[in-house]
Amino acid sequence: MVLFIIFCPIVAAILIMAGAPARKTALVASGLMFLTTLFLLVSFQRGQRDFQHVTSFTISPEWHLSFTTGLDGLSLAMVLLAAIVTLAAVWFAGRIDKYENAFYACLLFISGGAIGAFASIDLFFFYAFHELALIPTFLLIGIWGRDNRVAAAWKITIYLAIGSFILLIGLILLYQSVPVTSRSFDIRALTVAAGSGQISADAQRHIYLLLIIGFGILISLFPFHTWAPEAYASAPAPATMLHAGVLKKFGLYGLLRLAIPLLPEGARQWTGLLVVLLLGNIIYVGLVTIAQKRLDWMLGYSSVMHMGYIFLGIASASILGATGAVVLMFAHGLSIALLFAIAGELRKRTDTLILDELGGLGKVMPFAGLAFGLGAFAAIGLPGFANFAGEILIFFGAFQNGWEMERFHIFQIATVLGLWGVVISAVYMLRAYRKTFMGTLPERFRGWKELVDLRPALRVPVTLLVGALLCYGFFPQSFVRIVVPAFRTYLTANKQP
Repeated sequence: MVLFIIFCPIVAAILIMAGAPARKTALVASGLMFLTTLFLLVSFQRGQRDFQHVTSFTISPEWHLSFTTGLDGLSLAMVLLAAIVTLAAVWFAGRIDKYENAFYACLLFISGGAIGAFASIDLFFFYAFHELALIPTFLLIGIWGRDNRVAAAWKITIYLAIGSFILLIGLILLYQSVPVTSRSFDIRALTVAAGSGQISADAQRHIYLLLIIGFGILISLFPFHTWAPEAYASAPAPATMLHAGVLKKFGLYGLLRLAIPLLPEGARQWTGLLVVLLLGNIIYVGLVTIAQKRLDWMLGYSSVMHMGYIFLGIASASILGATGAVVLMFAHGLSIALLFAIAGELRKRTDTLILDELGGLGKVMPFAGLAFGLGAFAAIGLPGFANFAGEILIFFGAFQNGWEMERFHIFQIATVLGLWGVVISAVYMLRAYRKTFMGTLPERFRGWKELVDLRPALRVPVTLLVGALLCYGFFPQSFVRIVVPAFRTYLTANKQP
């Protein structure tokens, strides 16, 4: 079933390129992928630390290279996120004016690449599937984007190519740092080798720094963040939903899967640097977000800002913080996908996302206003949404790291400063909602026949995204029970939820 989830969108993309009906094929593939993921979620054996549904095919015995897939709580959460957002993105795509088959094929390739990376237990395919997902991202922006699409496509290409190259160097050094007798691409074997002390502390420091920089560029860690807002503003809404909601989580997933368990000494060495950079995401980028005049740019910067919270949970190296990071990764992917989807529909109808040119849309588009409001409340961290549960776990997990200190520890300082990000996000989100949906409808919009609410068909993916946010917001423990066992073997055991 894991192989089916990985290759279903890839095979569907190939069929679409061969001439199959684009939208119907994409909807069927994403629907089947979503239903299969739900079955895996229901049948998943909670409490087990090992990977489940493991499938392996040997490719090169001399290199110990195998195509191995499987799911634990961490990867299952990310696959579920990818399945939900893929279905919503394909549903929102609608009719494409030019190269429709290629457009839908690119969306499915992004989805298949992301799921393949999350489900791969082999280091080689973990990296290869992510690269597969990056190529269609560039094409979607450069061909189907808006405004400054060519410059945005080149910028994201250069940034992410550099990040991927640095990451590749780090992964190669990680593979070579293990003694020849224990050397393997299998992440499970590498974890065992690291747990027995076979990776030296000096090697860990160098490799961890490379992984932080490589993954950090892919995640838009401050100060490597400037590619993200411009790319998201220029890309078609479905592409932005998939990249900001799913593919961007690859770097965070990589840190949780590789950097923290395999390189604990390196993580301790560079903790101070990571905390300073993540505060740049929360405080500096948050203030920049307030200054934005366009809705799409504001959402792009807000996505960058919220990465800081997740980095804080990862840096805490506690079960509580890491679990909160996974919950927030899942919740942020859903909420940002919902917000970009509504913004894309607004741009189709009004041909502008400049906040000062909008206003009063809630009167003619009440469902869109409600959906955007729920997405904004989730992004702010309102109780009842999964984002709130993730942020609470992160703040408590990070603050506990300095609990026994006589004076304020760096994590306690970071937590206190990070709490101001909640206030900042409330300012820019509520202001954007007021300027877009409240007030008086501009004169040029009055009587415009195309200014109609979301049609009933588009309300299905909105309901799916909001329903998932509320489900895990009201019942976060059901999510936590799946994720926690994946961290118990290598994170602080006395700080579990």
